[in-house]
Parts: sequence; structure tokens; C-alpha cells
Amino acid sequence: MRRTTQMCVWMFCVLSLCVCAMSLAHAERIKDIATVAGVRSNQLVGYGIVVGLDGTGDQTTQAPFTTQSLINMLGNMGVSIPPGTSLQLKNVAAVMVTMLLPPFAQPGQQFDVTVSSMANAKSIKGGTLLMTPLKGADGQVYAVAQGSIIVGGAGGQAGGASVVVNHLSAGRIPAGASVERAVPMQVGQEDTITYELSASDFGTAQRVADVINQANVAGTAWPVDGRRIQVRAPATAYERVAFLGRIENLEVTPLAGAARVIVNSRTGSVVMNQAVTLQECAVAHGNLSVSVSANPQVSQPNALSGGQTTVTENGSVDIKQGGGGLVRFPVGANLADIVKALNSVGANPLDLINILQAMKAAGALRAELEVI
Repeated sequence: MRRTTQMCVWMFCVLSLCVCAMSLAHAERIKDIATVAGVRSNQLVGYGIVVGLDGTGDQTTQAPFTTQSLINMLGNMGVSIPPGTSLQLKNVAAVMVTMLLPPFAQPGQQFDVTVSSMANAKSIKGGTLLMTPLKGADGQVYAVAQGSIIVGGAGGQAGGASVVVNHLSAGRIPAGASVERAVPMQVGQEDTITYELSASDFGTAQRVADVINQANVAGTAWPVDGRRIQVRAPATAYERVAFLGRIENLEVTPLAGAARVIVNSRTGSVVMNQAVTLQECAVAHGNLSVSVSANPQVSQPNALSGGQTTVTENGSVDIKQGGGGLVRFPVGANLADIVKALNSVGANPLDLINILQAMKAAGALRAELEVI
């Protein structure tokens, strides 16, 4: 009897550990599912000139702003060009420079920038971007970019034939921009901070608040709505940074999102999450293919017959009807059952879009169908 009791206790402990391991496997850190309100990146953009190209720059007759920009730049450097001078430049290109300024970036830090041709330059590979101020939405300069461009492509042409691998009109400059002005953040200036969930969910918002309250004093956090969680934070900046460091590493098990099917009608991509289920229904699918082919035949007369060479087109049309099978879906079919059944009827991605739309119209698809 005692041995049986010990076995029961041992099995209970093993099951408890398995359940805990499963819950931990699905748990996520708060920093992975939510962000602090006000802590965000900022987009910067600037207009610049790339020089040093190997004859692959802008054609100045079709891009006059490139020549104008170069004349203005040379004028600022003390080089005067007589009015009416025609410049035929092949090694210069006008570009747009973009950059994502991360939060809390300070003057002197360096970040990557993307350089994109805006005219008819064939390639900006091997070029050098001249000093380009990068501005934010408020018109202020926050960074300055300059450096050699790296293009992950190659191309060549000869005898009227050309080969291009990847894209040659855009490239990157690693650590090519230096921050000149910091963007002020609002974190640390209020009595409370706000966490914003990446995906709106009332249950997950409540769980985040409960986890924060369990790790701190009760009443420290409370959900405002399905996306925002208000957290009472320390007053001093030092204590607030340490407090946020502890909060963002707390683990939460988020609730499953709403059942959703995303359909991209342009590429034929279909993505559905695990919450998608079906009511009982039956689906029949058949493939109809029509192929049209033309076989030209050349009639060549004899050398001294005086006839002409003629070409005759022999066309053929072939129609094939694939077998259509009727597949039954049980009530509450999960994602694995749906994928297995649709594959059994031979549905390709484009057919799958039509099948899912028909299921939704028939009321059998328990999910939100979103076509993008």
C-alpha cells in the first residue's frame, strides 16, 4: 500500500512538471509582446549625390536636377561654373537616403543607411555618397550620412546582351550615418507608464497586469483596454530604469488570437492560424485545364519550280477534366485536418482561395477571412 502511494505521488509530480514545462514553453516575455508607449523609432530621409560611378550614372539630359544639384554643391565649395555650360556627367547620380533612427539614439552614434537611385542611373555600385543631411518629419536634421555604397548585385553587357543579378539601383552603407541630434522620449516624466500590446486582446492585457501585480505590489498595474496596460512606476529615473528592466523580462502566456485566414490574391499565398475550425461541410474539387498549341509547318518548293515558301499553322486544342472528389469535413476540424483534407483533393494555392471563400459564404468557416 505504501509503495502504491509513493508511485501515485511520483506520477503526480511528473505530470505537474510536464504541465509546468508546457506552460513555460508557451510563455513569452512582456518585452516580446508589448512595448512602452512613447519609445519608438523615427524615419529619416535626405536627398544626396553619389559620385565615382563607372559610367553608370544619370543621363543629365533626362535628369536635369542631377546637374543642378552638382552645380549648387560646387558653388558652395567655391567653384563657379559659367552660365550656359553643358555638363555631360556619367559618374554622378541623384539618390534618396533613408534611415531608421532607433529610440534613445545619442549624438555620435552610427547607424546603417539605405541609398536608392531616383533617376535613370544604371547602377550605383562602387559609388560614394557625399555628405547628406537626414531630416525627420519636423524638418529638423537628426543625422548626416556619407560613405561608400555596398550593392549586393552584379551586372554586365556586351553586344546588345545584358545580364543583371539582383538589384543595382539601391544599396546600403554600414554605419554610414552619424547622429547629430537626439530625439527626446517621454519615458520617465510621468507617474505612470503605459505598455501597448502588439496585438489587441482583453484577456492577454489582463494577464499582463496580473503578472506585474504578482511580481510587485498589488495595484501596480491595471488594464486600460484591450491593448494598453497602465503601470505605476518609481519617481526617479534610476529606479524607473531598473523597474522597467524587471518588468519587461516577466513571462506571460498570451491567449490565442482570433481565428483568421489571410489570403493574398496576387501571389496565391494562404496563411491560417491554429484557431481556425470548421463546421461540418463537404467540398468537391475538380481541375479543368485547356491547352492550345500551334505547330508551324514550312512548305519548301523545289529549286526550279518557281513556287514560294509558305508557313502553315496547325493548331490543336486539348481539354482535360480532372477527377473531382467529395471530401467531408467533420465538425470542429482543426488546422491539421483542414490541410490534410484540402491536400487530398489536389487543391493548389489559387484553388484554395476559392474553396475558402466558398466555405465562408456557406457559413462553414469559423474564422475571419481577410483578402489582401
